[in-house]
Amino acid sequence: MNKKLRLTVTILLIIFLALILFYPKYKSFLASKIKGKGITGEPIRQAQQKLNAVGYIIVPTNMSELINQSGTLRPDEEVDLSFETSGKIVAINFTEGTRVKKGDLLSKINDKPLQAQLEKLEAQLKMSEAKEFRQRSLLDKDAISQESYDQVQTDVQSLKADINLVKARISETELRAPFDGIIGLRYLSEGSYTTSSTKIAKLIKISPIKIEFSISEKYSSEIKTGYPITFKIVGNEKIFKASVYAIDPKIDIDMKTITLRALYPNRDEELKSGRYAEITLELSKIANTISIPTEALIPEMEGQKVFIYSKGKAQAIKVNTGLRTEAKIQITDGLKFGDTLITSGIMQLRQGLPIMLDTVIVNK
Repeated sequence: MNKKLRLTVTILLIIFLALILFYPKYKSFLASKIKGKGITGEPIRQAQQKLNAVGYIIVPTNMSELINQSGTLRPDEEVDLSFETSGKIVAINFTEGTRVKKGDLLSKINDKPLQAQLEKLEAQLKMSEAKEFRQRSLLDKDAISQESYDQVQTDVQSLKADINLVKARISETELRAPFDGIIGLRYLSEGSYTTSSTKIAKLIKISPIKIEFSISEKYSSEIKTGYPITFKIVGNEKIFKASVYAIDPKIDIDMKTITLRALYPNRDEELKSGRYAEITLELSKIANTISIPTEALIPEMEGQKVFIYSKGKAQAIKVNTGLRTEAKIQITDGLKFGDTLITSGIMQLRQGLPIMLDTVIVNK
């Protein structure tokens, strides 16, 4: 009897231990079965969630290649003012930073010795002219020879030449504005001694103002005089318009670029020379082409692709590209007019993914 009891207890203990070991696995199996069935015990088919996206209908557009270059604003005219001769400065007739007119007397150096010499020559000229008048009267009466009269006439012409020479030297003691402009800071004071190599001040003209920049030589055949450009100045959002007026005939050997200059009226003189300019040129105009937003293009190892909306799903299309601007890129192969390009959720897109179009944009 005791033997049967021990056997029964042993069997029950084995069953109990087995339940403890296999119960978690059974519970997990049972839960998976319950999860995969509904009330009726039939499997539930989960519908794949649709991705909300923005559609972009492709229509014919006009497109141009944009070139962005940096340039520098330069004055229309600029000169370092200096005297043609040496001497002591006796007058400065300009105020720094003011506007002057062409021909205005800006400064003067001592010309008293030259003025005295001029007075002497003018007095001698009067005497020589009076003598020449008397000699001519005598020549008419055959009282003197032609040779004697020619000598007196030569003396008169020589004095006139000397007077013109002294007047030219006197003009060299005057510093006059060569053109209308704004005079800068002066570097000498009244009483200073100056020479022909001494800079007195700088005179500039910034209305109009020049924009100097360079482009690659490959575009040289597309740019002609009168070509329009736009440019911006750092710190100023205004877009300025100018036109090319000069093209350097020589290409830079090292940089393989060609230098151009454009002209902006600058009537209010709002732009100052020396400033940095961001220049944009519009080249290679193409009509009735396919262009898409650059963010819709997906680069791959094999090339580039986009996704279009087709029968409610995303469809991957390999494409070839052409011109590129800041916002758009030309598609030369792969897309056609009327296709609906997907432009949002790019990182989530994959072939065959169900799509729900929230917004549809027509390309312009």
